[in-house]
Amino acid sequence: MTDTAALSPREAVAHLTPERWESANRLLIRKALGEFAHERLLTPDPLTPPDGRYRVRSDDGATEYRFTARKFALDHWQIDAEGITRHRDGTQLPLDALEFITELRGSLGLGEDVLPVYLEEISSTLASTAYKLAREPVSAARLARSGFQEIEAGMTEGHPCFVANNGRLGFDIAEYRAYAPEAGAPVRLIWVAAHRDHATFTAASGLGYDKLLLSELSAATLRRFSAAMKEEGLDLDDYFLIPVHPWQWWNKLSVTFAAEVAKRNLVCLGHGDDEHLPQQSIRTFFNATNPAKHYVKTALSVLNMGFLRGLSAEYMKATPAINDWLADLVAGDEVLRESGLAILRECAAVGYHPAPYEAAAPKGSPYLKMLAALWRESPVPLLTPGRRLATMASLLHTDREGASSLAGALIERSGLDAATWLRRYLDVYLTPLLHCFYEYDLVFMPHGENVILVLDEDSVPERAIFKDIAEEIAVMSPDAQLPPEVERIRADVPEEMKILSLFTDVFDCFLRFLNGTLAANGTLDEDTFWSTVAECIRDYQKSAPHLAERFARYDLFAETFALSCLNRLQLRDNQQMVDLQDPAGALQLIGELDNPLARFAP
Repeated sequence: MTDTAALSPREAVAHLTPERWESANRLLIRKALGEFAHERLLTPDPLTPPDGRYRVRSDDGATEYRFTARKFALDHWQIDAEGITRHRDGTQLPLDALEFITELRGSLGLGEDVLPVYLEEISSTLASTAYKLAREPVSAARLARSGFQEIEAGMTEGHPCFVANNGRLGFDIAEYRAYAPEAGAPVRLIWVAAHRDHATFTAASGLGYDKLLLSELSAATLRRFSAAMKEEGLDLDDYFLIPVHPWQWWNKLSVTFAAEVAKRNLVCLGHGDDEHLPQQSIRTFFNATNPAKHYVKTALSVLNMGFLRGLSAEYMKATPAINDWLADLVAGDEVLRESGLAILRECAAVGYHPAPYEAAAPKGSPYLKMLAALWRESPVPLLTPGRRLATMASLLHTDREGASSLAGALIERSGLDAATWLRRYLDVYLTPLLHCFYEYDLVFMPHGENVILVLDEDSVPERAIFKDIAEEIAVMSPDAQLPPEVERIRADVPEEMKILSLFTDVFDCFLRFLNGTLAANGTLDEDTFWSTVAECIRDYQKSAPHLAERFARYDLFAETFALSCLNRLQLRDNQQMVDLQDPAGALQLIGELDNPLARFAP
């Protein structure tokens, strides 16, 4: 629920015009053709003559989609959006993404339970694109000069692999305008007091509850909250304060946890004073009032990209300890220090344990993930003069016309040739990932939204900052010595699948797109791109001869590697895409990809 007094029902959907809807459908079908072909759900047939034209037929063979595409390494399809046409019975039809999905439901393996929800996610993604198209276009060159949050709000595409990547099912249109990162609207979080008998708080070493609160809330705000509790005959010292996403309060906590509110186990204290900006991950907030303060990550029970985005109170308990462990590892490792790697520690977590639901709901249930929060360090205090921040996802951003990429604009601003700029980027992004894998059996989920780049005054990557630590890292060695409170991150991964953490998450899910973006715009040819990646890997291997056996066992220069398909996961089950207790067991592996590094083997 949001304040819609200033917005009429008609104005709320003003972005949904026929022209923008046609453009949004065209862009989504371009992505669907490319990614579904990449995952071998669709097999485009070359048209005659073979001049880069292809066709895909519907399940019944009656409808045909024709398009022009360039194929790059890793079976990457770079498709011309304007050239896509749809035909049936000799007639050209308008493009319609919902009909596209329905016409190909058999090829996509969409069951009758999943299909309607997936169509709703597609519709929501289309509406989000239409909203972005209604904004004043921002050139890649301008974004390349912009600040951290301007770049964050300027992104027009979500996860590069997922087709339905902006579902956000649960938001109404006013809530979308209030809480979507692309809307750029400031949000004041709601604070609730949770009785300590029913809540847990954990923090990093040296950081207690009182110290955290004094760093996040002003003395005036704390006095206001304390006075509100006294009016109820309650003592704030008996409670933990929890920041709550406004949507979560109005739509879930005030109803689903009504008994907890009535019993005063939960007490709503109203809005905080600071204004926050939602990030691309949607449930994480950057403090716009004071950027040096922590990010706040909140529970948000909306369906987005294969999961309800709640936060488990039980799961959060170990978060600070895991972050402390990783921070100590990074600080104590010479290679990681020299690479400039930093992590944004999730340094405190708080969660509420609703007794009725904990007694009734199975492990992993959304009912156990409705009220929790964590505080993550801000990257702003890490900056030195002349440096600025950019989400790594922005490297894949292209102008509305698709003619210029943000990566290309940064390269142009740098004055470096494209291969040199790329190598500087790989040194700060890829090298620490290689070292963590080969030295420690430690892997991250280093996609674009989980990595922040520090750019120097010439727009060259100077260091990388990794975030979303506790939920996304894993140690794959059964022999690694881990503190008991960190044991949760140990993952039992079959030996032959360990290397997929690099091949899939880094090569296929990010570098594939960066290569395609730079090659399609003429910024850097793909032979030079992949030879630069190979050079970075070879140089790391030369620097660590003690790991030679592991380099051979987990060979990044192998001829092929398994194709792990993300859309297939969502198409199979878009409510719970992966069992977080067994992520390796959920993988959809379909054949092999030719490795573009193989011919550059040392």
